Amino acid sequence: MSILEPSKPAPSNWPRISSALYYEDSRAAIEWLCRAFGFQVRLLVEGKDGSVEHSELVYGDGLVMVAHPKPEKFPHTRAPNQIGGANTQNMMVYVDDVEAHCARARAAGARIVKEPETVDYGEEYWSDRGYECVDIGGHHWWFYQRLRDPKTA
Repeated sequence: MSILEPSKPAPSNWPRISSALYYEDSRAAIEWLCRAFGFQVRLLVEGKDGSVEHSELVYGDGLVMVAHPKPEKFPHTRAPNQIGGANTQNMMVYVDDVEAHCARARAAGARIVKEPETVDYGEEYWSDRGYECVDIGGHHWWFYQRLRDPKTA
């Protein structure tokens, strides 16, 4: 085992890697992410002023945290619409039915940037079908459905 490989299990009920997203109106974003993409709220911690201090949204075994930017506490936190729409990360999620997921996201107001299409990397590799969209806070998301995986074929 390499010294860089994880040797201990991830904390109980927590994925090895998770991401945090910042929205100017994180409460509205949480509600929208659940309605549009199918996330479920696992935890919501409110601040004294009613703002979202911390939240955990799950989709299968994946987890994202959503909160208001807190530049006074964490100077590096910004929502995309606070920095000209730039994204410093992009979210990619595997779903069971990409066509149905895209229809759900579109109905909830997601801006579909790239319609569902199939990407095939050849028989030795995988084939996926997916789409790209932008959420209400300006974050880019890619949703994919695995069509072929040579490791499980």
